[in-house]
Amino acid sequence: MNFVCEVYIRPRADILDPQGDAVLSALGHLGFEGVNEVKVGKYLILKLTAPDSSAAEQAARTMCEKLLANPITEDYTLKVSTEA
Repeated sequence: MNFVCEVYIRPRADILDPQGDAVLSALGHLGFEGVNEVKVGKYLILKLTAPDSSAAEQAARTMCEKLLANPITEDYTLKVSTEA
């Protein structure tokens, strides 16, 4: 079966995010008020072939743990669905 795995990677809450701080500053300079914090992350779409959704999720989780996300500084979430 074919699956789509959406991976959301973001900095951990207790980790400084200089890129997010730069975006926050730029938004302020552009006149956008009320933005208190910005965290910059990554969004990936993986298309996989696997026997079932559990196997697809496990494969994507392993990819995140070995390559896609830095376990020291980043958290991630997965969403797995069948490909339409």
